[in-house]
Amino acid sequence: MVKVSVFYPNREGTKFDMNYYLNQHIPMVRRLLGSALKGVSVEHGISGGQPGSPAPYIATGHLLFDSVQLFQASFAPHAQEIREDIPKYTNSEPLLQIGEVKLLTELSPATSLIK
Repeated sequence: MVKVSVFYPNREGTKFDMNYYLNQHIPMVRRLLGSALKGVSVEHGISGGQPGSPAPYIATGHLLFDSVQLFQASFAPHAQEIREDIPKYTNSEPLLQIGEVKLLTELSPATSLIK
């Protein structure tokens, strides 16, 4: 399994419309990538490592696929449409990383930290 992570750097003057990202962009990505996409998570950066320091990334999006090849095959036909949507929610230039997932666990409902 691979995770495609999209990092949006948090620099002075960075704008990010999380509402648009969650309700327009991510649903569009899910629709375009179809069944190749196995999971999605989104994070909003709230802090850096030191108390009171700004988050290095204003937001991150993570997409799970069974392989790099399946990501590439599902993304390539829609890359332009996906990229053209970016200015609608941010002025940050996203950074992309593809990683091989070595450990992925789910917490049981009784131990989940998210309610």
